[in-house]
Amino acid sequence: MIQVNKISISELEQKAACLGVNLPIEQTSAWADYQATIPGRSAWGCVELVRDGATIALLSLFDYETHGYHYLRSAHGPVWCVERDDALEAEALEALAAYIRKTDKKVVFCRLAVASEPASVEPVLSTRPYNQTVVIDLAGGTEEDILSRMKPRGRRDVRKALRESPAVCADETELALQSFEEHYDVMRETGERDGFVPAPCSDYEDMIRILGPEHCRVYAGRIDGRVVTWSIVTISGTRAVRYYGASLSETMRQHVTDKLVLFECVDLFQNKGCADYDMMGIGSDFAPELMGLNEFKTKFAKNGVVDVAPDRDLVVKKTFYRALCAAKKLRDRS
Repeated sequence: MIQVNKISISELEQKAACLGVNLPIEQTSAWADYQATIPGRSAWGCVELVRDGATIALLSLFDYETHGYHYLRSAHGPVWCVERDDALEAEALEALAAYIRKTDKKVVFCRLAVASEPASVEPVLSTRPYNQTVVIDLAGGTEEDILSRMKPRGRRDVRKALRESPAVCADETELALQSFEEHYDVMRETGERDGFVPAPCSDYEDMIRILGPEHCRVYAGRIDGRVVTWSIVTISGTRAVRYYGASLSETMRQHVTDKLVLFECVDLFQNKGCADYDMMGIGSDFAPELMGLNEFKTKFAKNGVVDVAPDRDLVVKKTFYRALCAAKKLRDRS
């Protein structure tokens, strides 16, 4: 039988460290501090799943209030401390749903990372989950080490950028902390080109400031002193994640972002102690709407595509959740 115990975020981090588990950034106290500044979100608490006296999983949960109801979110959680299998995951989710149902009557569902498809979960009502990503192995940490593990197309594009692009790449974290406006202008153009509306500039500034330089870096490429491409990279333990990126259309053929990614890989290994670099999601049969990301991301690692547990909704209040699904279908038709 699986027990669900409430713990503090510091206890979660301590238990993970004792068990040798590298927490995703979203499961850390630094992320909790950042999320607490976003309207409509608040820390709900952390829990430990225990079986036969041993910790099997950890997760930090946030309460999201939207459209008059509440749901919980645990990005990249549960963090498994033992080898996961479908039966164990199904049992753990049932125990978690029962605990939430007993603890907080407001919660309709809990969105978390679920590798299998037990009866207790449904596809997410919103957002675009993915079940594959690209992870770049940073071992060795030199340009040649990184290039040697790219696909031929990736090596070609990066080497072309190294030869021909005048872009100068640098870690601009300190500069971005002073003002993110110049970088944000590039994000505006990226959004117009790719069909999305970026978050307000203050959201990126808050993320950089609150996570702090230990957990968040800003890299940029400049031509003639002007920002033409940039990335916001999170760091947790030995894992780096390319959380956001933007580039100007006029310089895309010069592969300036490819040059920047190589610079980031080398710096993350040599100066930040990272062992791998997650490019954060690609398309698949599960997420066909993300296929447009694959050409760029997959070229950086010939053996780097890995499966990850996608977000799914763990249903807590079945009747209420069915009503939300029906309302969504009506909106989609209109």
